Amino acid sequence: MTALSSLEAARELLAAFPVVDGHNDLPWALREQVRYDLDARDLAVSQAAHLHTDLPRLREGGVGAQFWSVYVRADLPDPVPATLEQIDCVRQLIDRYPADLRAALTAADMEAARAEGRIASLMGAEGGHSIANSLGTLRGLYALGVRYLTLTHNDNVDWADSATDEPRAGGLTAFGREVVREMNRLGMLVDLSHVAATTMRDALDASSAPVVFSHSSARAVCDHPRNIPDDVLERLPANGGVAMVTFVPKFVLQAAVEWTAAASENLRAHGFHDLATTPEAMKVHQAFQEAHPRPVPTAATVADHLDHMRAVAGIDHLGIGGDYDGTAFTPDGLNDVSGYPNLIAELLDRGWSKADLAKLTWQNAVRVLGAAEDVSRELRATRAPSHATIESLDG
Repeated sequence: MTALSSLEAARELLAAFPVVDGHNDLPWALREQVRYDLDARDLAVSQAAHLHTDLPRLREGGVGAQFWSVYVRADLPDPVPATLEQIDCVRQLIDRYPADLRAALTAADMEAARAEGRIASLMGAEGGHSIANSLGTLRGLYALGVRYLTLTHNDNVDWADSATDEPRAGGLTAFGREVVREMNRLGMLVDLSHVAATTMRDALDASSAPVVFSHSSARAVCDHPRNIPDDVLERLPANGGVAMVTFVPKFVLQAAVEWTAAASENLRAHGFHDLATTPEAMKVHQAFQEAHPRPVPTAATVADHLDHMRAVAGIDHLGIGGDYDGTAFTPDGLNDVSGYPNLIAELLDRGWSKADLAKLTWQNAVRVLGAAEDVSRELRATRAPSHATIESLDG
């Protein structure tokens, strides 16, 4: 199969089974760049000069469902109102572009959007700091449409350890386990990207519903703490969960790990947060890259992770979570949301069947949300909302 025919086959497959992407940080980028002024970043036309994401490129990339991240930084004085602003941003996008985007709360909504040729728009909150140690706030986010909570971001929360912070809880505390149980009761997916391996294991022990990794790759292929160890991947078949491979260079290419650490230190030295993607921060990044050439992964690099994850967890437990507009740099061939066909073409060339690829792009993610809904129906029939507090459980 030639490269051209592989790409054509990839586009044909995505027309039938489009990508469900587990994580896109467009709302935060809109906050940072234009303070949610959607006239200044009209997604109906190309925003390639500013963003990884716009509607023409989502269509070109074969995206059929997107979990929009309603992430806010953990160091904000009060993260809950900022999270509500992020939710409001997603709702404004859906209202502004009704021919392209459809609000989705359930697996059935995702299928309905696919049948209509619209992009199912779901929301995920990235970091347990967004619930401020309150199960009532967790329920409020669910009521507003949030369908996964990433238990931590880059910093620990009071009840869970992050992959990129000093261990404190040793995984999940008693309150952390109660958060997982309440998420199961609600039907909110437990997202284990960003969390420490100890937290991953504790959450798998505590959860009665399938979990997701909304944007994580394989630690055996790239040894970064944000990635998933093999012993955790091995548990996904029993749990029913899905690991959604991410494209972030420092999580997929070992040489990029060290380079990114140096680039982040350079950003901080210039007064920027190490995750900043504002135009000013990007100028600092570009200057650093010119002086210190960046190791660049490709679609093949990401495919290496998927090959390994498939061997360990099985085809029924894989998905895609690019992390577009949440990373300064992207792999060649996966430069923005139009690039998914290049990854599918690479996997076709490696012998992945169309049936397997349909699971990777669409079916697995839809199934896992539906399974969480099934568990929720059972639990709501027997369990009242939890009113536990972190003080009552953790002391």
